Amino acid sequence: MARGTEPMKPTAVKLDPRGGRPREKSKTYIEGMDRMLNGGIPIGNTSLLAGTVGSGKTTLAMEFLINGAKNGETACYISVTEPSSKMLENLRTYGFFDDSLVTEGKLNIFDLGIINDRLGVERLDGSYSPKDMEALLGAFEDIVDELQATRLVIDSITAVCYQLPDRGSIRNFIFRLGQFLSTFGCTTLLISETVVDAATQTYSIFGVEEAVADGVILMGNVQRQGDLLRTMQIVKMRGAKHSRARHLVELTPIGLSVVPLLKWGQETGAVYS
Repeated sequence: MARGTEPMKPTAVKLDPRGGRPREKSKTYIEGMDRMLNGGIPIGNTSLLAGTVGSGKTTLAMEFLINGAKNGETACYISVTEPSSKMLENLRTYGFFDDSLVTEGKLNIFDLGIINDRLGVERLDGSYSPKDMEALLGAFEDIVDELQATRLVIDSITAVCYQLPDRGSIRNFIFRLGQFLSTFGCTTLLISETVVDAATQTYSIFGVEEAVADGVILMGNVQRQGDLLRTMQIVKMRGAKHSRARHLVELTPIGLSVVPLLKWGQETGAVYS
């Protein structure tokens, strides 16, 4: 090194508090949620968005897609049980929705029934054959690949799982789905229906989906003085340091707002954890 030359300083690398290099994040752009996730969902993760009826799962998932589309990403929504036309009508009631995202191809909505018809998938006995499963996985892969989608929602994965013959097939299907989505760098939410069980907290109907998924985002309802409040909790998220505290979710015309859920003492009524 020549005299008078300043030695080169090593480039500082911001480390995750757990050690190692932090992964790039897919921001949800939902107030409070990115704070819970320490910046967003790790890119390429496939996460269960689990919850009971009316807990806000579909609204959160659509805002995740729409916010990404507004920021230049390509997003896809695959509806398993509801016609896309009905979904669009519901979306138009929210202030965060913009029809131009659909016309410009930034937000793409598909009906699984139409995909099945085009693939020639026949479920005469109400279940997918191994050949049907391969065709469906191939269709999802083609959609993500051809559109260069970076955000995907399947609503709901529970309805797909009902068509699979056994739990081993469910595990294999979700594992392979997450594998190729990660390869494409597509961040995915799989909406999972749960039932209220006072004895056990469940994240899926079949009990295997959460073991394969990279993350579990739990939506729920709690009562306070006669009011039913929506809540959110990040149960797990691979590749991210995140809050595990339960938060309150407010659905407003302009989108979701996520704030810490206060613990109330017995003198005020209910007690939350």
